[in-house]
Amino acid sequence: MKRALIIAALLATAACSRPDPAAQFAAARLAFAAEDYGAARSGLLAALDSDAGNREMLLLLVRSQLRLGDGDGAQATLIRLEDAGVRTAETVRMKAEAAILRGQPEAALALLGKDDDPEAWRLRAAAHAADNDSAAALAALRQGMATGGRRNYALVHDYAAFLIAAQDYAGAAAALETLRQLGPRRLDTLMVAGALASDLGKFDDAKRSFSAAADAYPARVEPLTALASLADMQGQVDAAIALVARAAKIGPAHPEVTDLTVQLASEKGGWETVRRTLVGQETTLDPRSANGMSYAEALLRLGHPEQARAIFAKALLLSPQNPYARLMLGEAQLAVGDAVGALRTMRPLSDSVLAGQRELDLAVRAAKAANDPVAAALMARLGSPQLKANQQLADAGQAALNRQDWKAALAAYSRIPGFEADAEVLRRMAAAAARSGDTDAALRQADRALELAPRNADMLHTAALVRLETGRDREQMLRLMKQACQLDPANRLFRADLARAEAAAG
Repeated sequence: MKRALIIAALLATAACSRPDPAAQFAAARLAFAAEDYGAARSGLLAALDSDAGNREMLLLLVRSQLRLGDGDGAQATLIRLEDAGVRTAETVRMKAEAAILRGQPEAALALLGKDDDPEAWRLRAAAHAADNDSAAALAALRQGMATGGRRNYALVHDYAAFLIAAQDYAGAAAALETLRQLGPRRLDTLMVAGALASDLGKFDDAKRSFSAAADAYPARVEPLTALASLADMQGQVDAAIALVARAAKIGPAHPEVTDLTVQLASEKGGWETVRRTLVGQETTLDPRSANGMSYAEALLRLGHPEQARAIFAKALLLSPQNPYARLMLGEAQLAVGDAVGALRTMRPLSDSVLAGQRELDLAVRAAKAANDPVAAALMARLGSPQLKANQQLADAGQAALNRQDWKAALAAYSRIPGFEADAEVLRRMAAAAARSGDTDAALRQADRALELAPRNADMLHTAALVRLETGRDREQMLRLMKQACQLDPANRLFRADLARAEAAAG
């Protein structure tokens, strides 16, 4: 209803033979209050055509552009404000935020100087995060919270989002309660509540929060893409596709729409859709990203295995613990006739007790093509009744982890023959044991996993995380966390946990 009133106001204004900038401004303010920043920007640009020097309009336009992530537009509007003689502490902060959006975090920090306002600390955190310095970002957020930031909605939101990313769910829940006090029905409050519930495995609660956001903010893409992601997590792919189609009508070029379009098309085998969606972005795609690897798989499925091999090889080089990158590189190598390379790539997956039919089948094909005698043993495993039993136990363990039933996860994994010598199973068990309160078992399993795979970033991270969450051996915890980040510097979870580790270590 609110959206309809805003649109009606804007249309009524546009229908006049002589546009009334005051009416356009009023409609834009309504849109901004409803968090429909696209409509606010459009209305303000129209109003400024007739009243170009209006400072209040320009200020609201900058705020709208910043909310939309339009750093270039905000920068241009700020220049107009400066030309109109407006330069305040707020506009300097706006200029800093625009610089961050334009990829200039150092310039933003210079602009902020010694500004001690909570909003300045929020922006410092954003600048540090853009520069991949999660420790400095967390320190800035905490400093902002300590200097009156609990009344700054945006700061509390960013703090809650950081804690969710770092899997500090208790801290995130406390920040969420502050958000609810400041703005119980605001979009970001509902979205943070949904994200936290989803991470905690409370999918019904997450759906209620995201659905409430979608109903209250029909002009926003984010609630629909969040609902789509949630549906996909629960195996409801067709429902997710329908939600993304609704989101695409609102923001067809929105990054979340693009990401989910690619993800869901990949799941459905729509490789031409994947290629068409991402064509033109090849040079900027991170090969480790979901889009990067989906694009590579699309190339493989559409008959371009050599190009696919190059992308997957780079992805595995940058993130050697990624099982999907390893599996797909093996498949691409086999497709171009490099059977020896494919088998070498696949062995860490096929040797694991978690290996399923797909991993073993590919390893068998590679071994046969390479005339490697290991083919017989792989074929025996592939035809063994134990394979199905292992997969059922692995699936049960993963399902238990997803719903945070730690004891069920431990029970399932401990029944897989050979789990004691498998680093990945031990890593999962260590995480479950830590969450269930069995800290001694968690440390024992995490350290054994690390012993088996000392250069695996996931094993390093888990060994550090167990120590972080149990308060054990802070010096070693910090050393292990730093090593994990050095091996996988682009991993956002690792960086966020490193920030927590450095704060805990003092």
